[in-house]
Amino acid sequence: MGTFTTNDGVELTYRDSGPGEDGSAPLVMLHGWGQTQAMFRHQFELLAPRRRVVTLDQRGHGLSAKPHHGYRIARLARDAEQLLDHLGLDRADVLGWSMGVSVWWSFVDQNGTGRIRRFVAVDQPAAVAAVPWMSAGEQADSGAIFDVGALVALGESLHGPQGGTAGRDFVRSMFSGEPDPAVWAFVEQEIRSTPAYAGVPLLWDHCAQDWRDVLPRLDVPTLVLACDGSHVSVGSQRFIAEQVPDAELHVFSDDVASSHFPFLENPKAFNTVVEEFLDRP
Repeated sequence: MGTFTTNDGVELTYRDSGPGEDGSAPLVMLHGWGQTQAMFRHQFELLAPRRRVVTLDQRGHGLSAKPHHGYRIARLARDAEQLLDHLGLDRADVLGWSMGVSVWWSFVDQNGTGRIRRFVAVDQPAAVAAVPWMSAGEQADSGAIFDVGALVALGESLHGPQGGTAGRDFVRSMFSGEPDPAVWAFVEQEIRSTPAYAGVPLLWDHCAQDWRDVLPRLDVPTLVLACDGSHVSVGSQRFIAEQVPDAELHVFSDDVASSHFPFLENPKAFNTVVEEFLDRP
């Protein structure tokens, strides 16, 4: 583990496997809302040491500091940029899962793709909240999970006296059927690290973003990963792959993984797909 301090004074914790054995580009991975870099424990263990792997606890999550400011996707994208600066990485492969994809999309929106060699986007809608000016078709393409009223209600629940229960119920809904008890116990443990004062405003900002205009500007090789059993519709991931120039879509079937967490449910299958994509010249 290492730490660095952002330009607004927040100490963030990251994990770096060190120089890879084959000289390939480093892989920098960002977790989703309310989760931690430990979500990628199987990728860190199994993709390194051949490949250099870097993970980060984003502000308000995991072992990183939990200040009372900066809970916006744009600020998290700045944090990711400063992680690359801290590590001296001029170019890297990047992977985002859930909200982590949005952070990389914001990074591209602000900085372009000059520091990205390849991009892996795991199970994130182009827009999480459906707004009234979207047509029904646009809502379906965007993969919207909430309308605005439902998002407000969730925020109220997360910030209320039963916020812990509301958070567990929300994350539990991301699994189809009964999850493996060990996987669920691990996920449930990790979500406890994010306090409501951090999680609620960040969720609101995250869900309010619409990244559809960024997708056509992703001019680097891109792999979109979806899962049949996830609460994120496969159709929304197909839309993203169609909007990003020359992007590829891979869908994990229910018999491989059946949730928003394919890298935890079936790390071997997940890692195989990711490595095959990253290893291309």
